[in-house]
Amino acid sequence: MDQRTVLALYDRDMRQGARPDGPGARVEHVGGVVRQVADAEGWNGVLWTDLDETTADRAIAEQVDFFAAQGREFEWKVYGHDLPSDLGDRLAAAGFRPEPQETLMVGEVARLSLDAGLPDGVRVVPATDRADIELVVAVHEKAFGTDGSRLRHLLLARLAEQPDSMVALVALAGDEPVSAARVELVPGARFAGLWGGGTVEEWRGRGVYRALVAHRARVAAAHGCRYLQVDALPTSRPILERLGFHTLTTTTPYLSPQ
Repeated sequence: MDQRTVLALYDRDMRQGARPDGPGARVEHVGGVVRQVADAEGWNGVLWTDLDETTADRAIAEQVDFFAAQGREFEWKVYGHDLPSDLGDRLAAAGFRPEPQETLMVGEVARLSLDAGLPDGVRVVPATDRADIELVVAVHEKAFGTDGSRLRHLLLARLAEQPDSMVALVALAGDEPVSAARVELVPGARFAGLWGGGTVEEWRGRGVYRALVAHRARVAAAHGCRYLQVDALPTSRPILERLGFHTLTTTTPYLSPQ
């Protein structure tokens, strides 16, 4: 993989050319900033910037003022190659709080190892109704220890209004949900996004996450996507590397001042 070329494609298609990630959201291009504006339950944030040392501080102040006027907290996603090189420091100086750094990894679907199988007694089913979505949210809350209200809102809205834009999956051991994940699909895009992959603690290390990655890769291939991208945590990065993913850069969410 020519990682520099693929990173440039990713920036152009998925950041600069981003599309709203749910019903009611909109993407705006304002000066050197691309941002998503959504309701209070949706994701609000900065997706891409074209800034330098002379424009960054002003753009930061403008985004803080804009989202404050909307009554929204928001996230500024800073990638390792974004300019200026001290953008994260400038955000921190403005009161933003950095979240743990993740790794942007991309795999070419045709070159991935997709032979991962599920443990005995485990099956994967698509989440096609409210009851299934509740299973996905239950896994999320148990695996990550966080409230799943925003995820529930997003998944139910997408299921009702944009069902072709996402495939959510849950892995069941009998009737017990043990892992869940989703793949997000943008019509005509070369990239499909892997999101929300999590496994409850007692089922980790058994290959369930790996199997869900393979399952989602096959879904993406069926929709004509060339690449899969994921913001990987340190726990999932080794698994993804073994499947054939490559590291492109890092990404750090900065949360707006409260």
